[in-house]
Amino acid sequence: MTELPEPLQAWHRVAETQDPALLADLLADDCVFRSPAVHAPQEGVALTTAYLTAAIRVLGPTLRYVGQWWGETSAVLEFEADLDGTQVHGVDMLRWNPDGKLTSFTVMVRPVRGLTTLIERMRAELGA
Repeated sequence: MTELPEPLQAWHRVAETQDPALLADLLADDCVFRSPAVHAPQEGVALTTAYLTAAIRVLGPTLRYVGQWWGETSAVLEFEADLDGTQVHGVDMLRWNPDGKLTSFTVMVRPVRGLTTLIERMRAELGA
């Protein structure tokens, strides 16, 4: 099997350690975060960091990746998590630049109940 690209290894370190401080070296300044809960893309490193930090806190304790596929500059990671009995199943789609910095992070989640629970918890975590 081919070795994981460095940006993917770096994201796994973030997810495994649940340490959002590691995002500083991973995200490009122009990174864009796309969420199933927010209509507009969240542009820039500050907003992407805020959303990913909240997601790490909300999903991190039970998050587990169950599949992954990657190419030269992108990857799709399938995940599962349990939010107090509500199952969340989804994918993270990552893209990175030649410097190995993430430029795009898109999340898709199912089922609707899992998404609804995730939205509520993310809203509380983000203070919105």
